[in-house]
Amino acid sequence: MMQQQITGTESGWWVISDENRIWLPKGELPFGMATQWSLQEKIALLIGEWQGEKVWLIRQKMAANMVSLRNIISSERGLFQLAGRGVQLAEFYRSHQYCGYCGSEMRHSINEWACLCHHCHERYYPQIAPCIIVGIRRDDHILLAQHQRHRGGIYTVLAGFVEVGETLEEAVAREVMEESNIKIRNLRYVASQPWPFPHSLMMAFLADYDGGEIRHDPKELISAGWYHYDQLPLIPPHNTIARRLIEDTIVLCRNT
Repeated sequence: MMQQQITGTESGWWVISDENRIWLPKGELPFGMATQWSLQEKIALLIGEWQGEKVWLIRQKMAANMVSLRNIISSERGLFQLAGRGVQLAEFYRSHQYCGYCGSEMRHSINEWACLCHHCHERYYPQIAPCIIVGIRRDDHILLAQHQRHRGGIYTVLAGFVEVGETLEEAVAREVMEESNIKIRNLRYVASQPWPFPHSLMMAFLADYDGGEIRHDPKELISAGWYHYDQLPLIPPHNTIARRLIEDTIVLCRNT
């Protein structure tokens, strides 16, 4: 985890990030020798490996082609997760240059992802926000909504942040009630996915409808409704946990 100066002979995948943006010079994550991308003398941090090739992080704003990580969301899942790690670490180090307790300048740990304060000996780690996301089935229909924060007319399942002192199960029930005004039952865990927008961990569930009429929260949702499994609107792309929940629910609907 020690930072090093690039000599030009290093090779691999290059995550160049600043302010939650990533450099995609040709619309994809740069790969190859450092000299190919004029990265000599840059300071880099080795953050992992993908298919036998090193993945490097360089914290810097480039003159052009700095875009959202969402632009490569359809990439191989492992590579996307490593790129997400890089973006999150870059933002973590940028926002922890000084200690929040005493104001002293921080230094990076060489043993772990952490920032250390020599003055008051406080230690900071990257923060991860736990979130829930849930696919809800009612007979052969699935609940889908248009979120205020989404663009492009995508419909997806309900999601939200876990609050302090709350279990995951309580968070699911609360978020569903707040956003759609319905009750659920038969909640079961499916999977999780790191979600670097900006620093979440999505924990996915499936549930069945238990009662209530949909009344969406206009502050969070543009609309919400029940959709037949073979007449779905535009849904999230592959490699997202939301897409998996929708596809899992479609299987259950067909078996109804």
